[in-house]
Amino acid sequence: MAPTVTRKRFQARNPERVNVYLDGTYAFSLPAVEAARLHKGQVLTEDEIRELQDRNAFQRAYDRALRFLSYRPRSEDEIRRYLQRKGEPEARVKGVLERLRASGWVDDEAFARFWVENRQAFRPRGRRALRYELRQKGVSDAIIEDALADVDSEAKAIELALQRAHRWKDLEYKVFRRRMLDYLIRRGFDYGEAADAMRQAWEEVESQPHISEG
Repeated sequence: MAPTVTRKRFQARNPERVNVYLDGTYAFSLPAVEAARLHKGQVLTEDEIRELQDRNAFQRAYDRALRFLSYRPRSEDEIRRYLQRKGEPEARVKGVLERLRASGWVDDEAFARFWVENRQAFRPRGRRALRYELRQKGVSDAIIEDALADVDSEAKAIELALQRAHRWKDLEYKVFRRRMLDYLIRRGFDYGEAADAMRQAWEEVESQPHISEG
């Protein structure tokens, strides 16, 4: 006997989707508008069932990607690797990414700009660190260089050095130099940028009046 639709039921957590039962057993879920085309007692062929199950699996993968995106913007490669880790087949991953691009949810150029702007506002980094981070996220070199075009790494290094200098204003020069260089280089600034910022910070410290003891 061919599989027959015996029940349709709206999902409690997502009323826009409907669970479909064949011969009394849950078979797949569909968007409500698609489920409306099915009716109780309707007989489905194996090919029709397979197509509907594929649609269901695709929608689940797409919804999973949207949830992943809800925390923060992602690069295309981040989403691809996430779906692969979840066991999604490559063809489905490709289809999900195509739909995300068409909907504007995935855009590596916009993502790279977001990443750089967010970093510079909240956790400043030098160009070297930003370039490395974006490469780790699968962004192409061309897009990375465009995103970094307006980054003034030298000025940001000086800004950070001046902010940090007051903490170490009582240190001897050698200790001040070592700590400041380590601090800036760990944040992805080149040695030249770090050294120049360190010197300016030290000059600022030295220019401040010192209170003599006694």
